[in-house]
Amino acid sequence: MFHLSRSRGLFAVILTGCLLLGGLAAPERSASLSAAAPAAVPTATDNWGLSFPTEGQSPVGNATVEELAQYDAYFLGDTRQKVIYLTFDCGYENGYTETILDALKKHNAPAAFFVVGNMIETAPDIIRRMVQEGHIVGNHTYHHPDMSRIADQAAFQKELDDLAALYQETTGEALPRFYRPPQGKYNVENLRQAKALGYTTVLWSLAYVDWYVDNQPTAEQAYAKLLPRIHDGAIVLLHSTSRTNAEILDDLLTKWESMGYTFASLTELPGVQVS
Repeated sequence: MFHLSRSRGLFAVILTGCLLLGGLAAPERSASLSAAAPAAVPTATDNWGLSFPTEGQSPVGNATVEELAQYDAYFLGDTRQKVIYLTFDCGYENGYTETILDALKKHNAPAAFFVVGNMIETAPDIIRRMVQEGHIVGNHTYHHPDMSRIADQAAFQKELDDLAALYQETTGEALPRFYRPPQGKYNVENLRQAKALGYTTVLWSLAYVDWYVDNQPTAEQAYAKLLPRIHDGAIVLLHSTSRTNAEILDDLLTKWESMGYTFASLTELPGVQVS
């Protein structure tokens, strides 16, 4: 486990190291991979990954919807509807989150922001704005470790509880029980631990390489990934640290709307129980 500095600069260095080891959003696997049924949820550590055999259709993940469901985990939403679930991973504030919130507000689009302790500590007003505007703030752990290496339930719980306590201190509200594993690393025990704590684990069915702050994709590169691969029930992962995401989000949401899509909260995922 590592401890994130409250300094944005050190956080960025640590975050980059994590990405090189596996990525907050594990790089999408080549669409040329076999579309055969994926293996069962791994007992050993694995990175969440996807292949896209057919553009516009649901991707193939490391595990099936049914396999993940037994642990209250999702990577897809309601595939019977043209609906998108927007999610953002928030490791630290890079100056773009409020622009992202502005675009979401303009489109009346709910989103989930998976935050770590650093984000709440350094940008409490933005966290409170997320809550005030009806977005979910989810648990991405306090220190952003590889949770799949933590076998002890108490140690696993502390990472989530410390983040939840800081959120409640900051907002006066209980943290919604949605969890995303750091670096996309997971295994069966990881999923069991989260479920035992009452969390819904949320992976994703669409992401792209948007997290390198010094090597941002162009708008055209972003659209080339995010438009043809969108699909019914998509859980989309974007990073709030991305300049490109902030610049294109208004137009991206407009384009998805023109394709017939609407936006839904994670609370509307089939089978999710909201306390």
